[in-house]
Amino acid sequence: MSTKRCYYETLEVAKGANGDVLKSAYRKLAMKFHPDKNPGDHSAEVKFKEINEAYDVLKDDQKRAAYDRFGHAAFEAGMGAGARGGNPFGDMAGGFADVFEDIFGQMMGGGRKRSNRGQDLRYNLEITLEEAFRGRSAEIKVPTQVACEPCHGSGAEPGTSPETCPHCNGNGRVRASQGFFTVERTCTGCRGTGKIIRKPCKACRGAGLTQKERTLNVDIPPGVEEGTRIRLSGEGAAGMNGGPSGDLYIFLSLAQHPIFQRDGHDLHCRAPVSFVTAALGGTIEVPTLDGGRAKVAISEGTQPGRQFRLRGKGMPVLRSGQKGDLYVEIAVETPVKLSKRQKELLREFEGEAQSGSQPEAEGFMAKLKEFWVKSGSP
Repeated sequence: MSTKRCYYETLEVAKGANGDVLKSAYRKLAMKFHPDKNPGDHSAEVKFKEINEAYDVLKDDQKRAAYDRFGHAAFEAGMGAGARGGNPFGDMAGGFADVFEDIFGQMMGGGRKRSNRGQDLRYNLEITLEEAFRGRSAEIKVPTQVACEPCHGSGAEPGTSPETCPHCNGNGRVRASQGFFTVERTCTGCRGTGKIIRKPCKACRGAGLTQKERTLNVDIPPGVEEGTRIRLSGEGAAGMNGGPSGDLYIFLSLAQHPIFQRDGHDLHCRAPVSFVTAALGGTIEVPTLDGGRAKVAISEGTQPGRQFRLRGKGMPVLRSGQKGDLYVEIAVETPVKLSKRQKELLREFEGEAQSGSQPEAEGFMAKLKEFWVKSGSP
């Protein structure tokens, strides 16, 4: 009695599955267990063989009918696929070829022929916080590869044309059978281009591309952040043999600002005030990123670190009419280089200070006394 798994179970389909369902299931499993995706995994290789054997039988109406009636015995003892040269997997290469394009289209990057698309390029651009606030138009110079003018990117000497590669018939890839595997490789005759250049262009030596510095204008919208990426489609390196150009990606970085720090759409700044202003209250002026000024009313008894919020004075939200806020943090500055008279006045002030005039310090001292009492300290 055969110990092989049911072919339908191997492909994970129902017994009445039609050809499209079978093919879809086979393609999915073949992609998953293909040896190229599982190098060195013997179990995956065995599973791959089982999948191909099952599909080879079930995709053929006559073989499937025989299998449905007799099971695995239909292909044993000289019957069916096993009789052809003793290969237990039958014509597996034929089954694999049915979905060869789909599998290798994904495994090789989307197609049999090597892509002639040009490379994507990256350009790092630093801007100021003011430029990120207002937006700007920047002119950049990008060294890149462009199509050779004398040969118009063909790589062939002017007056001649590239010829179709006779080894791969212009496909750029060739197939070779290795046992029950069918392997597709880049054509060595044309290096995957599908064309052979008999007389290379002298200007580009057959490459079809030359190095050149291009000047481009980039529009930077208001509200961009650190790491914002701007994509310029088709502004990357030119493609080989007339292929499409790649894209240019501009990565933005923001220079450090001497006054403002950015947090998303909000801005923060630190404003020093005298201890007199913090104690008695008053008004200070702070700058805004648009070049203007804003007044901040300091209330009486303002403590260090207190923040005042100015609505709508922050960064613009990208592609929106909204803006963040500006937070002004108060830093109470202790005076230095006091005169003798000033020191006397401060000591006089401290001596006449009433209870409750320094709530934070008084509260801290109360906690210290309680702690010392509990710990038994003198």
